[in-house]
Parts: sequence; structure tokens; C-alpha cells
Amino acid sequence: MSDERVSFKDMCARFDVTPRTLRYYEYIELLQPERVGRARYYGKRDIARMKLILRGRKFGFPLEDIRQWLQVYDNEGSRAQLLEWIGHADRQLAELNDQRAQLDEAIEELKGLRNNTARDLGVPTI
Repeated sequence: MSDERVSFKDMCARFDVTPRTLRYYEYIELLQPERVGRARYYGKRDIARMKLILRGRKFGFPLEDIRQWLQVYDNEGSRAQLLEWIGHADRQLAELNDQRAQLDEAIEELKGLRNNTARDLGVPTI
């Protein structure tokens, strides 16, 4: 795997992203493919970074946080990166818990309004 290189098209297919997304990740310097003429080739490092980027996006991390977190690895190594990630994860968990509480509140309020209206109309409540 040390010599693994993936083309632009294969990278899009492997990670199920659009060409526009992949170009944008390059533009903001999350990925740095090798260029041969107009072709781009992604090595082991970019493949690993792409996995981390997509995982971060899945958990709701902003791209700027992901970029900074990846830079920590480049500048200080994996232990520093993992410590930085713990801080990001703690903040994101707090944010997600807050969003969940807001959603639960909105669901209960909507359900109450729906049931009040249903009772007024003689329709079954939930």
C-alpha cells in the first residue's frame, strides 16, 4: 500500500464525493495530490486524510476545525493531534447534545399543538 496512488475519478468514486467537493478540499488545502500534467493522483496520506475529513463532516465538525486538526498532525505529530481531537470532540458533543435538547423541545411543543388541535376537531391524538 505504500505506493498506492488513486486517480481523481477513483478518489471521487471511493469516497462517494463529487468532483467539486474534491477540488474544494484541495483548494482549502485539506488534500495535496501529486500532479502529473493535468492529472491528479492521491497517495496514502491523502486517502487517510480524506477518511478523517469525511468522518469529521459526519459528526458535524466545520471544515476549518478539521483543517486545523490535520495541521496539528503535520506540525506536532499524532499525540498532539489526538489531544487536539479530544478537545474538538468534547465541544462537538456539547453542541450535539444542545441541538438534541432543542429538537426534543420542539417535538414536544409541536406534538402538544397538534394534539390540542386534534382534540378541538374530535380527531384522535397521538
